[in-house]
Order: sequence, then structure tokens, then C-alpha cells
Amino acid sequence: MGLEGSIMVFVSEFEGYALLALFGVAMLLITWFFTRKNSKTEEGFLVAGRKISWLIGAPSIAASWLWAPALFISVQVSYEMGLPGLFWFTFPNIIALALFYFLAPKIRELLPEGYTLPQWIKYRLADEKVHKVYMFPFFLYQLMAVAVQLFVGGNLVSIITGIPLEISMVLLGIIGLSYSLISGLKASMITDYVQLGVLFLGLLIVVPLALGSAGGITAMNLGGLANNTNIFDPMVAFSYGIVTSIGLIAGAVSDQQYWQRSFAIKKNDLKKSFVVGALLFGIIPIALSTLGFLAANPALGISLPVGVDASMIGVVAVANLLSPVILLIFVVMLLAGLSSTLDSGLLAGASLYTVDWKNETNDKKAIKTARLSMVGFTIAGLLVGFLAINIEGFGLAQLWWIFNTIAASVLVPTILSLYWNKLSAKGVFWGVTISFIIGIPLFVYGNIIGNTLLIVASSLGIVGISTVFCYLYANKTEWVPPKEKTEIKFKWPT
Repeated sequence: MGLEGSIMVFVSEFEGYALLALFGVAMLLITWFFTRKNSKTEEGFLVAGRKISWLIGAPSIAASWLWAPALFISVQVSYEMGLPGLFWFTFPNIIALALFYFLAPKIRELLPEGYTLPQWIKYRLADEKVHKVYMFPFFLYQLMAVAVQLFVGGNLVSIITGIPLEISMVLLGIIGLSYSLISGLKASMITDYVQLGVLFLGLLIVVPLALGSAGGITAMNLGGLANNTNIFDPMVAFSYGIVTSIGLIAGAVSDQQYWQRSFAIKKNDLKKSFVVGALLFGIIPIALSTLGFLAANPALGISLPVGVDASMIGVVAVANLLSPVILLIFVVMLLAGLSSTLDSGLLAGASLYTVDWKNETNDKKAIKTARLSMVGFTIAGLLVGFLAINIEGFGLAQLWWIFNTIAASVLVPTILSLYWNKLSAKGVFWGVTISFIIGIPLFVYGNIIGNTLLIVASSLGIVGISTVFCYLYANKTEWVPPKEKTEIKFKWPT
């Protein structure tokens, strides 16, 4: 459901358009300056020539994980649930990225010239059906990555400037697409670096000023509206922690953005990149939670306007505590975070379409295909966003839970494919298919009726079913990687 029409308009539509134009021009200029030599090969366009250092890789990893939930849900759970909500949101997020400390070097060792995780699955299992099954959650995840950023970013711009929500979403899509088309992943990672810098600068300005305006650290209500400061509260761990942890870890493992970076960053820099990236990311939701804790203090009189989703409580807090100028700084900061994931999602989707769907082998055609697919992902993301606007009671939280739960169906098979040599195509196919058919409807139904037990059981069941089938149909003989690391691009084994 859209949030337009609220009472939070602080600047004119003209000023809003000017802000978006300046933001877009800045991203284009940065991209042009650092990537003036356009990529001429698919390797250059899709994995930045495999030459990215950890100094760029780590900030890019952190920035691309800054989905709308990290920027908005982190504040909301702090506001509503207190410290336990913040803990169960932030800790699994950090673990999800840190897991690639092990996964990234492993896939680079096994598939040194690879591009995507589904490509590895087809190479590893040599099965077309399994490859197609895998492509569904991976394509869907990138589509949702684009849709969520456009949906939330559009809402943010709309409630601050009064620009119609649909127009805000379209403009944000054009901005993200424009600079991503120039030189592919390298452009995305360079702008990630800049956008993360904007985020940290914004936090250094907004958070201390908000605390000062509210009366200092003591003004924070660390228990939130729930008045709970016990981060190990068993009820919160069961009702929120389990599902959130599974969803976030599965989401990262099923997100092509991090496999793409695993192939793009220099081999010796992979471990450092993901550890530093995870730590850089963790700072942001923790810092933003300050706004949620302040909003939960009844003495400050901060309340959500009618029709505004609870995920916007951070914006409401800044609007109440600080001047319109600081609010605009905060909005630019949030837009930088949303844009970093938007362009990363477009590039990840492009790699999946070019490598796994079209199987392009010609450099020129591969780059053209990748660019056209990015346009397609932008349009599809907008359509999903428009659909969400017109569904009563449907918003960020619902989008987030659905695609993270779908991702859980391939969590265990993906990890086993890298470390267990008895994994079979039959086990993966049936495990993923049945867990999806049974688990997803139960999870959605549990959310509709508000049954916590069913939600948790279905989430665990999705992971459990896929795991059981992988072991039931284990190969009797172990798969042995080729002794010679041959160059693997788009050709599949027969």
C-alpha cells in the first residue's frame, strides 16, 4: 500500500525533482570519471575483470547488503521491539555476509572462471532440470531486490516531497539504470563505495544532532514500545529470531550479488573483503536504531502520521527532532543506500540472464544482452512495485518475508554443492521442489492468519525438507573436481 497523501511533505515537488536530478547527475559523473574506459568483454562488464581489490570490494559488499530492510526495518524493530529486535535483526545480517569468508574462496577455487551460482550448480550436477529450478529463486531474488528499493525509495521521496509515488519510483529506476549501463559491475562497485561514504557521513551528522535535540543518550527507550531490553528473550528468539535468521542467511546465499562479487574480487582479497564488509554493514543498522529508540520515548511525542507505515519511523523521528535541511540530508543518505542495492541488483540480474538464460559466448552480444536485461529488470521491478501499491496492507515487510522464504529452499543444497561430494541432482531437484510447494504456501498462510507457530514451523520445514532429500538421494560415488582448472565461461558439461 502506498504512503502518498501523508502530512509529511516538507519541500515542494520542484525541489524534489531538483534533488533527484542532482543525485542522478552526481552518480553519472562519478561513474564516468572512474570507469571512462568502457568494458569490452563479458568478463569486464559482468565481473569487472576479476581485479577488484578489498579496498573497493569490502565497501561494495556492505553497500549492496543495505537493502531497504537494513535502512528501515532496523529502525522499526528497535522502535517496536527494543534491543531484542535490533539484536535479532543485526546479528544474522552480519553472519550472513561473514559466511562468504568460507563460500567465496571455495567457489573461486572450484570454478575460477565462473560468473553465477546457478552456473556452478549446472557445472557441478550436470543437470538441466536442476539448473532451471535454481534459476527461479535466483531470478526472483534479484527482481525483488530491484522492486523493494524502488517501492521504498519511491515512498520515501513521495512522503517528503509530494511527488506522486509512481513517478518517484520511475525516476529512481531511471537513475539507477543510467549509470549501471555505462560499464557494468565496476561502475556499480565504484558508486557503492561513494554511496557508503555518503551513508556514513549522513549518520555522523544526523544521529548526534537527533540525540542532542532529544536530550542525550538517556532519551533513548532501549526497550522500545514492548519495554523489553533482554536480547535473549526466548519468546522473541522463537517468534522473530528463528525466522529472521533463516531468511537473512538464506537471502545472502541466494543472492547473486555476492556470488558475482566472489568472482570479481581478487582471490587473495576475498576473505578480507567479506569480513570487513560485514563489519562495515553492521555499524549502519546499529547507528540507525538510535532513531527508533528515541521515537519509542513517549516524552518526545513522536508518532506516526495516519497512513504512514511503521518502517518510516526513522524518517518521522528526524522530521520531528531536526530541521528540514537535516531531514533532506537524511533522505539523501537513505537514497544512497537504496541506490547501492538497486544497481547491484540490476547487474546481478544481468549476469544471471546473460550467462544462465541466454548462454551468450560472444563478447559484444553478451554486453548488449546484459544491458537489455537490466532495462527489463527495471521495468519488471516497477511493475511489482506498482502492484504492491494497490494491495491493501501489503508493504515492505511482506515483500521481504516472501522472497527470503523462497530463498531458504536452496540454502542447504547450495552449501552442500561446495563441500559435499555425494550431492546428487535428484536430491536437489526434489528437495527444492517439494520444500517450495509445501513450505511457501504454509508460510504465507501463517502470516495471513498471524499464527507464529505455523510461521516458524514452515520456515524450518523448508530448510529441513530440502536437507532430507539431499541426503536420501546421495550419490554412492563421490564427485571429483577436474585436476586441471580449465577456463569455464558459458559452456556446460554434457
